[in-house]
Amino acid sequence: MFARFSAVLAALLLTGIGSAQAAPGPKVSISSFAQLATPLPFPYDANQDANAAVDAARARAKADHKLLVIDLGGNWCGDCRVLAGTLDLPEVKAFMDAHYELVSVDVGRFDRNGQIAEHYGVKGRLEGVPSLLIVDPQTDRLLDGGHTAALADARSMTPQALADWLAQWTP
Repeated sequence: MFARFSAVLAALLLTGIGSAQAAPGPKVSISSFAQLATPLPFPYDANQDANAAVDAARARAKADHKLLVIDLGGNWCGDCRVLAGTLDLPEVKAFMDAHYELVSVDVGRFDRNGQIAEHYGVKGRLEGVPSLLIVDPQTDRLLDGGHTAALADARSMTPQALADWLAQWTP
């Protein structure tokens, strides 16, 4: 799976995403996901009105001049929980708070809230979870098309690589 991450990273660099314009990613304080606090978070609320949550997050992102991150996943997914645990690290949380408005959306077992991804042109079943939709809230345009499932094997990455991937989308 490292090869998959490397291929995605190379594609991002070739398209200009992840270039010198991106904000530097935070220096992550852990070197292994085994160092994350346990139990890992359960970030997805199956009872949430996903449409309302995304609309509210988009409005906050637009008002605060941040990018919107829609985290599509499920509490059953180990990679989703590793991502959530990494996002809870103080240095990553501070970075995310400075650049992004994050909203987590439960997709069940790929049988719930598919309309969120479809709104941004992601058709059919998600390629994996977590799937992150990086959205420009000013235009409501998906910025990471073709790369939304890049973190679906987050556990094969390092915590720093995960933070660096997130940093590539920032202005």
